[in-house]
Amino acid sequence: MEEGSPPDEEQLPSMATQCVTKVELTVFCENLLDKDVTSKSDPLCVLLMNSSGNHWFEVGRTEKIKNCLNPKFAKKFLIDYQFEIVQKLRFGIYDIDNKTIDLSDDDFLGELECTLGQIVSSGKLTRPLILKNKRPAGKGTITIIAEEIKDNRVVNFEVEARKLDKKDFFGKSDPYLEFFRQSDSGWQLAHRTEVVKNNLNPCWRPFKIPLRSLCGGDMEKPIKVECYDYDNDGSHDLIGIFETNMKRLQEATRMSPAEFDCVNIKKRQKKKNYKNSGVVSVKLCQVVKEYTFLDYIMGGCQINFIIGVDFTGSNGDPKSPDSLHYISPNGVNEYLSAIWSVGLVIQDYDSDKLFPAFGFGAQVPPNWQVSHEFPLNFNPANPFCVGVEGMVEAYRLCLPQVKLYGPTNFAPIIRHVSNFAQQAKQQNTANQYFVLLIITDGVITDMDQTRAAIVAASHLPMSIIIVGVGGADFTDMEILDGDDGRLKSPSGEPAIRDIVQFVPYRKFQNDPKEALAQSVLAEVPGQVVNFFNMLKLSPLNSSTPVADSAEQKLS
Repeated sequence: MEEGSPPDEEQLPSMATQCVTKVELTVFCENLLDKDVTSKSDPLCVLLMNSSGNHWFEVGRTEKIKNCLNPKFAKKFLIDYQFEIVQKLRFGIYDIDNKTIDLSDDDFLGELECTLGQIVSSGKLTRPLILKNKRPAGKGTITIIAEEIKDNRVVNFEVEARKLDKKDFFGKSDPYLEFFRQSDSGWQLAHRTEVVKNNLNPCWRPFKIPLRSLCGGDMEKPIKVECYDYDNDGSHDLIGIFETNMKRLQEATRMSPAEFDCVNIKKRQKKKNYKNSGVVSVKLCQVVKEYTFLDYIMGGCQINFIIGVDFTGSNGDPKSPDSLHYISPNGVNEYLSAIWSVGLVIQDYDSDKLFPAFGFGAQVPPNWQVSHEFPLNFNPANPFCVGVEGMVEAYRLCLPQVKLYGPTNFAPIIRHVSNFAQQAKQQNTANQYFVLLIITDGVITDMDQTRAAIVAASHLPMSIIIVGVGGADFTDMEILDGDDGRLKSPSGEPAIRDIVQFVPYRKFQNDPKEALAQSVLAEVPGQVVNFFNMLKLSPLNSSTPVADSAEQKLS
């Protein structure tokens, strides 16, 4: 999200020009260090960026690839390339051995630091990986391929297969597909599906591939699809291959799938009557336009910002300098810093700049009952504050009037905001999205209710940002952040999308306030786009639908 002036009509063109062009980065590595004793490393690539001085912020992470020293990562990095700014990039490769988000306890396999300009100018950059002590990471190398994004169309797929070869001795195959695009340098991986366990007639979850990644917009360019049997040790067995193109794939409909013989060349050479190793059936292949965050904002979508402040007793007496709510002589504390840094950015995307601000976990006058969703201005009929300054002022005036208590319950305020998001969803237009910022110091006491509330909110135009202040154990917050797998409710229902971003404030204590905002707001644009695309909602001022008419009739 860019910082700057509110997106009114006069300023919208300048906002658009800030994004000079979008660049997609594809990463693969060779000869990585092997850090595992009984198997190979399980590598993941994390990308950090620095374009404003000393602070590095995380752009994203690839998938983890098990037991592989020569990984080709399917997940791409999408970056706004700005010619006039030196955009420093750091690609870090880690051997992932646990489920925590923090990479500090994972084995470091090497890194490359360069600029986006260097990658863009070379198109394909290969460099040795370097360890923290500046020594080479063995023979490990990293290659980054850059491609300018000029086409925002995506291809929606529904694919299944039948009668695949049995590759496992004690069971059936565990099949997955890889889609490759033909490029000047050979076949380039465009997408990898999930693995369907123990099934010779798999049905993969619906997925989408950017058209540019699949065929560069050329409907007759060859596309190769490889089917593998997944093995934990990384020695995946090839089941078969077929080649096609978008023109042929687009013939597929749910009523009449496009079918392809999955052929294993070695098997065909050995067997006289060999026909195939199974049939892959493409039930649906449709090209749709995928709008960007800027498209929705420039189309009039308002970002509604709400804050929830933790007033539980574990924060300490606000009069004591040891308290997280203690306001220092220069007028700050961690709560105020979080409100300022995030609010200053997000207020530019709401035209009226009226923001509800709530507290939770305190005894509230006049009855001194514990409340988990009280307005900071004590006016339930009008809990709005004018801009970030109004939120800060409401917090300052509220603090001496409440008694810090407990417990730390998140669910009430999440459900409160969900009610408004539900009303917005019923309008069936891309005109409103809600961002709830929760600032807290400790462990959640209503974890089950919170998980259920978040799973329910994943169906709504809503995101949740959690900033953890102080030095508490924030393990529960990392569970809520769906980066390491989809969050599930206590009943087992999965969230349909990841809407939670957690950041510990202590990581940014010595950084400029912009650094915290960059980190906590990094996922919001993608979450906004993901939600409106999921509902096939176009920007308000667009005449082009998200999906073509054929898909709309089928939906």
